[in-house]
Amino acid sequence: MTASDTLKLDAVPHRVTHPQRIPAQRYYDAEFFELEREKLWPHIWQMACRLEEIPEVGDWVEYKILDKSVIVVRTPSGVKAFHNACRHRGVKLASGRGNCEVQGFTCPFHGWRWNTEGKNTFVFARQVFDEANLDAAELNLVPCRIELWGGCAFINFDNDAPGFRESMGPVLDKLDARKVDQLKMEWWYATELPTNWKLAMEAFMEGYHVMRTHPQLYAHMMVEMSPYGLDAGARAPERRTTPREFVDKTLKFFATNGEGMAGMITKDEVAIAESLRDMALPDDLGQAAGAFYARVKDEIYQAGLARGLPVFDMNKADAENGFTYVEFMFPHFFLLPFFSAMSSYRIRPLTPETCLFEIWSLVPMAEDDPRPRVTQPVVLPHDSPDFPEIPRQDYSNLPIQQEGLHAQGFDYMRLSSQKEGMISNYQRLIDGYLAGLEAQKLAKASRTVNSGFEAPVLDIGF
Repeated sequence: MTASDTLKLDAVPHRVTHPQRIPAQRYYDAEFFELEREKLWPHIWQMACRLEEIPEVGDWVEYKILDKSVIVVRTPSGVKAFHNACRHRGVKLASGRGNCEVQGFTCPFHGWRWNTEGKNTFVFARQVFDEANLDAAELNLVPCRIELWGGCAFINFDNDAPGFRESMGPVLDKLDARKVDQLKMEWWYATELPTNWKLAMEAFMEGYHVMRTHPQLYAHMMVEMSPYGLDAGARAPERRTTPREFVDKTLKFFATNGEGMAGMITKDEVAIAESLRDMALPDDLGQAAGAFYARVKDEIYQAGLARGLPVFDMNKADAENGFTYVEFMFPHFFLLPFFSAMSSYRIRPLTPETCLFEIWSLVPMAEDDPRPRVTQPVVLPHDSPDFPEIPRQDYSNLPIQQEGLHAQGFDYMRLSSQKEGMISNYQRLIDGYLAGLEAQKLAKASRTVNSGFEAPVLDIGF
């Protein structure tokens, strides 16, 4: 790191100076929040919409982040994004979602109009303006940078920022192998959490919380295969788990996860796994576990092919690219794979201590699938019993964690360098943006940060 970078980083308030300690003020300080608004969000790639939201020409959706608004629209020449402001007096042209193929976008103030390609098509009483004020190029909507990946549109307000793939790194190849672009929305929920946006994300960056927060999942995990070893005070098992006991616990875990996430593991996948309960297995527990998972993945793949689903060879993908339960894409997007389906999260800041949290169930669907197309989220209170059990349990912690961060004497988070490093990695990258470090250096750090669930503390280059 250069001396210049050090000086810039030192100027960041509440900077992470110890990688295992995150200052509490980062989660509520108004000055820090305003720095994020100014230095972070205008320069990063962010998931603006799923392409399923705009399947037909003329379909559009508004993406909002803090004080900025963008229209993402499907045009005859492809998906495009425009800054959401009339070129006359700056009135926002569109809110929510809709279709503009016939009427285009019309300003509600003075009636100026634009087509789906952002071209100005009408100025009321054009003759009352000086021609110098009506240059055609200046009247067209201002395009916003956009790239498509994984069934989503990603936007960036910074025209000079490194490209999307350059910024995201190998995680894209890993997810491409799982045909993420062909998954469809089964459902979509949204809620406002009384929690800083970063705090909301960090609940899904480590599995250390599962023992207490998700006891129904922890009950079906085995000490022998736990990355945490024995719990403090717990007795070592009197005998090693047998392969049959492993299968029984694993099937219970699949069913509990499938029901609790309502999307990460599908009911069909649970049923396929259950049908293999009595398959022949080696006596060695490790070999038995490997054989059982491999067979389950192959059976799900073959069943999907037979049904005409856009599935992939899970064993091949995992062998070639590795597997991680949670994949993070800086700054605010998650994909949670398991077998052929995924859950997905997107988090956006609202105020220093509130955020918008969205969760999707993404599944492979046949072209003739009869389920109605999902077009917008079901908005629920954060404590609604209608959320699936596992997110509901996570949401129950976050408001009281936000309150606890204000406690006198609580100065910083204490992170495990082995299991909670993902939190440290992305927080330090935020500091790089707030410090205004060179864009290529930030993109390189981003590729490291997007390293997946329970990554250790890593060297991100500054």
